[in-house]
Amino acid sequence: MTLFSDPACPFCHRVRIVLAEKGIAVDIVDVDAQNLPEEVMDFNPYGTVPTLVDRDLRLWESRIIMEYLDERFPHPPLMPVDPIARATARLFMYRVDQDWYQLMGRIIKGSRPEDIAQARKELRESLIVTSPVFGAKPYFMSDEFSLVDCCIAPLLWRLPILGVEIPPNATAIHQYMKRIFDLPSFAAGHGERSEGR
Repeated sequence: MTLFSDPACPFCHRVRIVLAEKGIAVDIVDVDAQNLPEEVMDFNPYGTVPTLVDRDLRLWESRIIMEYLDERFPHPPLMPVDPIARATARLFMYRVDQDWYQLMGRIIKGSRPEDIAQARKELRESLIVTSPVFGAKPYFMSDEFSLVDCCIAPLLWRLPILGVEIPPNATAIHQYMKRIFDLPSFAAGHGERSEGR
């Protein structure tokens, strides 16, 4: 099994957290997402990372890869067994991507300072409003670490380089970040590089 991954990419980071949490043996090939080798282009028609190659199977899109890994290597499970809870977890991941990752993309790719400042403000406010949810259970809306946490953690890790500061009184978010960032799988997932922090 081989994962083509850009060490600076939050979507690759999510997949690496899952791999580390499950202790899956995999060859990780670090690439530059802006200058991908032909090999990745052969495996993935969209020319994106992460790209996973498992024998004859080629997968791209981080959430698809994460769910595949969770099903192929069921221990520890990172999705609930109950269909309703699974669907709810998928909705959480979709919302994280649509709401928070979209804003992160606007911050990173924005060209006008006022647009970047607006995206930072929206992301900060959205996280602060959600703060009570982070404190409701040990993990995001769950008693167990899940794929939802794997989606959220790389974004929270990058808040300092995005220029988004969570106020000290949003204690639930800070406690959640500490819990997640202290997990061995999180540390292994971002590797030796500091991801810009």
